[in-house]
Amino acid sequence: MSIVIEQSVEARLVAAAPRMQSIPATLHYDRSDPFAVRMTFPAPATLEGVEVYWTFARELLTIGLEEPVGHGDVRVRPYGYDRTVLEFHAPEGTAVVHVHSSDIRRFLQRTTELVPVGLEHLQRDLDHDLAELLRDAR
Repeated sequence: MSIVIEQSVEARLVAAAPRMQSIPATLHYDRSDPFAVRMTFPAPATLEGVEVYWTFARELLTIGLEEPVGHGDVRVRPYGYDRTVLEFHAPEGTAVVHVHSSDIRRFLQRTTELVPVGLEHLQRDLDHDLAELLRDAR
């Protein structure tokens, strides 16, 4: 059974383009994919005019509240007293947003109540995953 947590957050876009004061974003956590979180930006907030989402490790978000982390497409670091910077790197360019750290902490607390850190593997249905893998291999 899939249980999803969604939380709206205010993201402040850091860009050279005309400045948007803030853009809405949504953090998602799905118990059926217990190691990952997703951050979604609505179509009006993106250059392409379509909804864009990034999926990355819950652990990356957790560590990024305290220290810089990430070497790939998503990087997270603390900024000041109550801001966290998330950088999203793509071939088209880089998007940098600031989010209130307290919003991220509240989201992570909710995900931890649903699936405690270290127990994510118990949420996986390995028999189902293996059957899907084998089905796709045919």
